[in-house]
Amino acid sequence: QVQLVESGGGLVQAGGSLRLSCAASRSPISIRTMGWYRQAPGKQRELVAEVTTGGSTNYADSVKGRFTISRDNAKNTVYLSMDSLKPEDTAVYYCAAYSPLGPASWGQGTQVTVSS
Repeated sequence: QVQLVESGGGLVQAGGSLRLSCAASRSPISIRTMGWYRQAPGKQRELVAEVTTGGSTNYADSVKGRFTISRDNAKNTVYLSMDSLKPEDTAVYYCAAYSPLGPASWGQGTQVTVSS
C-alpha cells in the first residue's frame, strides 16, 4: 500500500503563497490518480484538486485560478501550489492516492493557516 507524507504547510498572510509536497513510498504514483483534500474545523473533508495519470486536472471552484496541482512521477511526489491565499483556505491539507474506486490512501495532513 502506498505511504504518503505531506509537507510545506505553515502560517501565511492573506495574499501569500505556499507550496505543499506529498512524497509517496512503497508504490509508484505513476499508476494512480492523486489528489489534495482539506478539512477545516467543524467541516467535512473536501476535494481541493486532483490529477490523473494522464495529467488531466480537476479543481474545486473555490480554488480555481489560484491553486495548481502537479505531479513528478520520477520523484514519486505530488505538489499543490497555492497563490492568493485567503483566510477561508485555512485547513488541514491531505494528500490522497486513488484506487479505481476513489481515494484509498491518505497522508497524515499538513496544517495551512492564512491570517487576515
